[in-house]
Amino acid sequence: MLAKYYRSFKRDLDQRGIIFSFSGYMSEGILYSLGDALRQKMALEDTNVSTVKKVFSVFVEQAQNIIRYSADKVSGEKPSLEAGKTIELSSGMVTIGSENGRFFIVCANVVLADDEPRLRERLERLQRMDKDEIKAYYKEQLREAPDERSRGATIGLIEIARRASEPIQFDFDRINDETFFFCMKVSI
Repeated sequence: MLAKYYRSFKRDLDQRGIIFSFSGYMSEGILYSLGDALRQKMALEDTNVSTVKKVFSVFVEQAQNIIRYSADKVSGEKPSLEAGKTIELSSGMVTIGSENGRFFIVCANVVLADDEPRLRERLERLQRMDKDEIKAYYKEQLREAPDERSRGATIGLIEIARRASEPIQFDFDRINDETFFFCMKVSI
């Protein structure tokens, strides 16, 4: 029964065009390893170098957003590692696949309800912009002092929009009064 269940799960992923998927707790080390595997997989498939760079860049930005902003985190000190160093892992998922001749990168994680309106506004603004407007907005934001709460997310979202071949898709699903499940899809 176990093998049938996971074979069915794998077949479902394959039918949806999923070539790569990770769900769980992330760190910079995991990001590096997953990114390396992604690049190797795309190189083996002789994917256009420009496309590989765009997919990889969006993957990294999305994974970093999970690491920085996921409201689902675990942390603590581990004496066997560096003494006194706090370890923090952020939960989320990243899925990469292909459909209609394009790659897509989907990330998802839990966000705080207080952060949802600001994130929604930023993404809606980017959705309304064409490529030239996104480019101008990017240059404008580089000149601005960063929002102290953003930890780079404004530029990161613009970077993602710059590489996307169509407007970013996103959605929020309320979990409770304090949190939402956030999902973003980018096509390359």
